[in-house]
Amino acid sequence: MTAPSQGSAPAGDPALLEMRGITKRFPGVLANDDVDFDVAPGEIHALFGENGAGKSTLMRILYGLYQPDEGEIRLRGERVAIASPAVAIQHGIGMIHQHFMLVQTLTVAENVALGVKSARGPLTDLGRVSARISELSEAYGLKVDPEAFIWQLSVGERQRVEIIKALYRDVSLLVLDEPTAVLTPQEVRDLFVVLTRLVRDGLALVFISHKVNEVLELSGRITVLRAGRKIPTVSGADATAGELADMMVGHAVAAVEVPSDQRPGAVGLAVSDLRVKGDRGAETVRGLSLRAHAGEIVGIAGVSGNGQRELAEAIAGLRQPVSGRVEIGRADVTGRRPKAVRAAGLAYVPEERMRDALIGDFTVAENLILVTSADPAYARLGFLRNRAIRRHCRQLVSEFDIRTPGVNTRAGTLSGGNIQKVVLARELSFDPKVVVFHKPTYGLDVRTTSTVRSMIRQLVRAGGAALVADHAIVDRQP
Repeated sequence: MTAPSQGSAPAGDPALLEMRGITKRFPGVLANDDVDFDVAPGEIHALFGENGAGKSTLMRILYGLYQPDEGEIRLRGERVAIASPAVAIQHGIGMIHQHFMLVQTLTVAENVALGVKSARGPLTDLGRVSARISELSEAYGLKVDPEAFIWQLSVGERQRVEIIKALYRDVSLLVLDEPTAVLTPQEVRDLFVVLTRLVRDGLALVFISHKVNEVLELSGRITVLRAGRKIPTVSGADATAGELADMMVGHAVAAVEVPSDQRPGAVGLAVSDLRVKGDRGAETVRGLSLRAHAGEIVGIAGVSGNGQRELAEAIAGLRQPVSGRVEIGRADVTGRRPKAVRAAGLAYVPEERMRDALIGDFTVAENLILVTSADPAYARLGFLRNRAIRRHCRQLVSEFDIRTPGVNTRAGTLSGGNIQKVVLARELSFDPKVVVFHKPTYGLDVRTTSTVRSMIRQLVRAGGAALVADHAIVDRQP
């Protein structure tokens, strides 16, 4: 491999963006430590690193969501102060976030139109917006219904809305924060075709990822961040997968553990002839039957939006089935409330952790006891036993390796990997008989993905049953 570059734009290409000496501190965390980064027009520059490395923080500073404690930003050579996302958009900067920034109760067209001046003055012009959405959908293969409400869409469909929303604003610099996390391998290839077409027209892209193969395939340059510090910037043509993985984590990456040949035990989860309707009233689960035994992992693979969420929610008691039967062990929990299903021994890790699994404005401790706050161990005579709660939560933080300044840190400020660990710690700590995992490694880096998979294997080795719905079952790349 050739010597790393010093992080400047390719020779002969003036930088569209220059970030110099960016430092950002949070209580107990140095998120960015004197980071330099730049992008040229028509370039795809990858920002590569594991969860919590500071990638998203750096780009949120660029997008005006955070203000740097030190350093400067220059666009086309001129120093700028980006005080808000509105200012960033005025400068031609767009950002597609890993956790979607969409209003659930509005339609696709209404979300795309938010913040954009209407051609009809004070009146909305959703017809024009919908027509443009249809044009972009047709041009780039981003199929989505402009009149659908966001809450009706699958995760993959919401990702498409975010991409269309950015393209609609005709940006010159687009930041994509883990944009492939919710896509199937075929959808990733289709997205790469779109991105390649955009850079040919002069658009600059910052591609945030922890997936080695993707950054090597797509990027002209790759900047590696580790623990908030810039390691090197390397040429995508010269780097290798092994070297990038080692730079990301700081040491050689361990081999993937091969599942054991443990013999399954009694039936933990039984689903019989289940029929479930989706949010639009159409039947999305049609007569499905399956069994998950103790000591067994049952996988469900498929493209997002094909009934996985409805199935998981029906099992967990969050959605009423049309017909059929769900049993946890020998208990019939069909159509029962989530509390009763949980009492029967089922834990649920949903696909959208920020929407369905965690309250971002609550602390880590508050999220860890969300479903056990009334337990006598943590409450007495209507008052929380804060000392016992802190002791319990610190134990879980240690056991599940949650990287947080403390249990009183707001959970929404953690990285995606650590947020998922909070959810897993809460769901696995009461020794469930069955756990339903929906995309458990979505958006996680190679180290955290390995950790989560080890937790699932540990669950089944201890006699639990696991149902895992994830299109990544067929995608084995790191």
